[in-house]
Amino acid sequence: MRKFSLAVLFGAILLSTPSYAARCGGDFNTFVSAMSQEAAAAGVSQAVISQAFAGITQDPAVLAFDRRQRGTFNKTFEQYVSTRVGPGRINIGRQMLQRHGSLLARIEQRFGVPPEIIVAIWGLESDYGKGDIGKMPVIRTLATMAHDCRRTELFQGELLAALKIVQRGDLPLRDLIGAFAGELGQTQFLPSSYIKYGVDFDGNGHVDLRHSVPDVLASTANLLHTSGFKGGAPYGEGTANFEAMREWNRATIYRKTIGYFADRLVGR
Repeated sequence: MRKFSLAVLFGAILLSTPSYAARCGGDFNTFVSAMSQEAAAAGVSQAVISQAFAGITQDPAVLAFDRRQRGTFNKTFEQYVSTRVGPGRINIGRQMLQRHGSLLARIEQRFGVPPEIIVAIWGLESDYGKGDIGKMPVIRTLATMAHDCRRTELFQGELLAALKIVQRGDLPLRDLIGAFAGELGQTQFLPSSYIKYGVDFDGNGHVDLRHSVPDVLASTANLLHTSGFKGGAPYGEGTANFEAMREWNRATIYRKTIGYFADRLVGR
């Protein structure tokens, strides 16, 4: 489970979503045509637009999954953390801290986020890149959600951001694969967050959050840093850093789990 629900996942950015012109509902092909015009106006090339939307259809599984979400979390912290932070995940996390120690030290120096927080998020989101990071075509997923009228402006924005990831050359369309709400990569960024916080930390000219561990970890740190996370300060519930992690996930129980996991990784 990457984020608790779509309501939690997107609640933090609903108020800042810009307005788009494509009309939701109605004929899907007409909607896609309008989104193609929006994308062109946003600077996406016709080649990318044509490739991305070629033969696209709605995905009923995406809508079914979305409608099953409840926006609430009915486990206690103790119940939840016991399913998410076990000895195996802790042991592998400690190995990751050692294996990527030099990289994490450079990231901490630049962004002020301690290695244990970054590795805890990495472990929770994708088992350090070895777990499920989604198998669904992101463009189809986001077009389906954008066509649905419940959160059309939010998902129109995410769809345009996904097209820009391809336009920038960060990922080819074949690698634009993600989860049921379009989350991408080893720490499950929405496309808009990919664009906003993504960092090319391996220096190859692209932000690759699927394959590049330096990009994944640095981008995760950059999101927290940009949101106000301060190095050397506590991150437990009630602290400023705990509030800064709201940009990662608004749910208190999830942020408590990040902190708990981070503490276990360093023997606290």
